[in-house]
Amino acid sequence: MTDIADRASFRGPYADGPPPEALGVDPPPLRAFGLAELRRLAVIGWVVTVCVAGALARWLLRPKRQSWPAAASTGMVDALCRLGPMFIKLGQLLGSSPSICPAPLSDAARRCIREVGPLDAGIVRAVIEADLGRPVDELFASFQDRPLSAASVAQVHGCVLPDGREAVVKVRRPELRATVTADLRIQWRLMRLLERCSGFARDANVTGAIEDLHAVTFNELNFTLEAQRQSRFRDRIGSFGDNAAVTAPEVYWNWCGPDVICMERLFGVPIDDFAAVRALGVDGKLQMRRGVKVWMEACLVHGPFHGDVHAGNIWALDDGRVAYLDFGIMGELTDEWKQLMRDFFFTSALDNDFSRVARAYKRVGAFPDEAGTDEEIGARMQMVFGPFDAGLGEVPMASLLAEIIRTMGAFAGGAGTPKELQLIIKQLLYFERYSKEFAPDWPMFRDLYLVRNVFPEAVAARAAALGVTFPD
Repeated sequence: MTDIADRASFRGPYADGPPPEALGVDPPPLRAFGLAELRRLAVIGWVVTVCVAGALARWLLRPKRQSWPAAASTGMVDALCRLGPMFIKLGQLLGSSPSICPAPLSDAARRCIREVGPLDAGIVRAVIEADLGRPVDELFASFQDRPLSAASVAQVHGCVLPDGREAVVKVRRPELRATVTADLRIQWRLMRLLERCSGFARDANVTGAIEDLHAVTFNELNFTLEAQRQSRFRDRIGSFGDNAAVTAPEVYWNWCGPDVICMERLFGVPIDDFAAVRALGVDGKLQMRRGVKVWMEACLVHGPFHGDVHAGNIWALDDGRVAYLDFGIMGELTDEWKQLMRDFFFTSALDNDFSRVARAYKRVGAFPDEAGTDEEIGARMQMVFGPFDAGLGEVPMASLLAEIIRTMGAFAGGAGTPKELQLIIKQLLYFERYSKEFAPDWPMFRDLYLVRNVFPEAVAARAAALGVTFPD
């Protein structure tokens, strides 16, 4: 009885919310390069060579089991999993966006979404005790040592709070900072070399992508910031009085600390487990529309938007709702870039006036004034974006985005794709994969439902003129 009373009276370090100083981020300089990076580069080369060579050697013994590209892809993914967080994230992108790499590699890379080696239970318990000041058995009514999932930065364990609520505890892997720092410094140099050799890489601004990844990764390593952003995202889902069918887990601050997030437990399946989603009897297309609508409202109105919507981070819940999980990577546009994106989606969904988008790009300095008149640039952009009239199942998003990047490179005078857009483009690649399965005929960029709360008056008028009705 005493144990139950002790658990019920526990107050954690963040019981009254996180202190402001815990939300700060101090990333190391990206462009430094020293002995640690040289050693890491040698390790990377060795691991990739050994894993790919080993996979091909096994294939030679039994070549009828799979093709050699599939075998080599398996070896490459083995290497990604061994090399740690930054390479596992690359695998997650490849696995969730099949249009940007060969099919054998994309299929093999899906393993990176779920199959990451777990931490020992003793290490997990030690991290929780260090954060919250008590042994695990004195904090929770029950705790599952076997993780529910293990990922590149953290792993998740089920538990029951003293009041009987089912919850999960997300625990950060220790000692990540040094390896992540070296990997990002190496990747930045490799991308700079690639830009010297490839015009497309320059237009895509691949070094800018690494610079952005550098910023968001060290945000991701700050669990207090992640929990605060998750609470903020969840609270704003229903700010327009709708979106009841979309949610995110509630954060239980009393059991949170610098390396631990405790939150509501949700039950469902990842959105890319297509058979399981259909077994739930839900409307996959409607779920996609609802989920993307919430994401767009976060991006265009509220501020922070989910910046890592790979399949493991969007679930179809048993109760029919859609849930966003894992808020380690969030994007947030400045007011200028947010207005640019609003101009783009107003144009694509409502009036097709791409001269507005051209003016917006000039306003943020992405296109120089001498690139042409607004009408000239707008006409070129309208030609590029024309395929948005078709469903995502009919449009290869990677090819479309490649053409957009080339177009922006032509107008931007060599500056390349602004990094403010790169995180958004990444999420569109993820959404493409799910939409091809559940809604191949869905013209996402023309869907008025997605922007009904962003441009309420214009959408209402357009919907009335077209006789369009919206779901809840």
